[in-house]
Amino acid sequence: MDELLPWRSRFPILDRSTYLISNSLGAMPRTVYDRVKEYADTWATEGVLAWEKWIPMVLETGDFVGRIINAPPKCVVMLQNVSQVMSVIASCFEYPHERNRVVYDNLNFPSVHYVWKAQEARGARVHLVKSHDGIHVPTDELLKAIDERTICVPISQVCFRSAFIQDAKRIIDRAHEVGAYVILDSYQAVGTIPVDVEELNVDFLCGGSVKWLCGGPGAAYLYVRCDLQGRFEPLERGWFSHARPFDFDMEKMHFADGIMRYMGGSPSVPALYAAQEGYKVIAEVGVEAIRAKSMRQTARLVASADEQGLVVNTPRDPAQRAGTVSVDFAGAEAVCKELIRRKYIVDYRPMAGIRISPHFYNTDEECDAVMKEIRTIREGR
Repeated sequence: MDELLPWRSRFPILDRSTYLISNSLGAMPRTVYDRVKEYADTWATEGVLAWEKWIPMVLETGDFVGRIINAPPKCVVMLQNVSQVMSVIASCFEYPHERNRVVYDNLNFPSVHYVWKAQEARGARVHLVKSHDGIHVPTDELLKAIDERTICVPISQVCFRSAFIQDAKRIIDRAHEVGAYVILDSYQAVGTIPVDVEELNVDFLCGGSVKWLCGGPGAAYLYVRCDLQGRFEPLERGWFSHARPFDFDMEKMHFADGIMRYMGGSPSVPALYAAQEGYKVIAEVGVEAIRAKSMRQTARLVASADEQGLVVNTPRDPAQRAGTVSVDFAGAEAVCKELIRRKYIVDYRPMAGIRISPHFYNTDEECDAVMKEIRTIREGR
């Protein structure tokens, strides 16, 4: 008996397709309909007074995430996307010649890379540690690259192409040894593997609601360790970064004391209503239970891929594999398009292949069915 399947009925799209793409866009909880209507009703009936409810939501929603990643209250703030979050964090640092290295690997998400490369105009120097196989990142080589010249280490906790889980704790410990900060991009981690910011002792952690959290677009989160929040004055800022935004002060910038100094401008309010519904479901199901099922189903997919002789661009060690199995073969992109036409919703990425990502609401039969369909299409049927 699959104890997680009772939650399946809460996701409408599962009635219409075999939905195996939670690494890209998690299925929408049915309750989002009511919450988005609540937003519209509030706007319609309260007008400008609705901001009295909406502004506190950036911290209230952040606390929903905080409960999933074991963050203290008021240590997570909501922004709109991870590119914005990374830009805010990058603007916190100065890059003097003696400590200007930004160290990460070439399996990082390109959007993050673009942000940090832009900091080279301010004196930063990006140092890329290269993967040898396109799947794993050599942790020892990454640790070796982190030295006294390093200002920060912005890494993906889970690599988006291969679902490789980085050894974040070792990386964080090494960075702290030399006085560097770690920014952990946990977009592909939170909601599918356990994440504990206190245990990791990570400086910054970010991600978004689009994927495993089933919260939809427009709601990214930023955690800043409590003792660090007042240390930085981000150059990327807005009126809600100010301690008293409604003073409309044009003189000296007085930063908010806590996490709100990283907030910037006005929030994307509808996204916060939607995101909360995904967070509630994930917290209710429990990430430990989600992880156990994911390990079982991804192992099932790997075994099926091996039976067909497909290339598996995903770690075979379950401890190093998150929620996705990437399979590749000649013509994989075309097969992916045909799968989608047949209502098997997956995706394709260069240097990865077809990414198949079951979540807690998927059945074993769906995992078997998509692999059978791949065989059928490859055989021309």
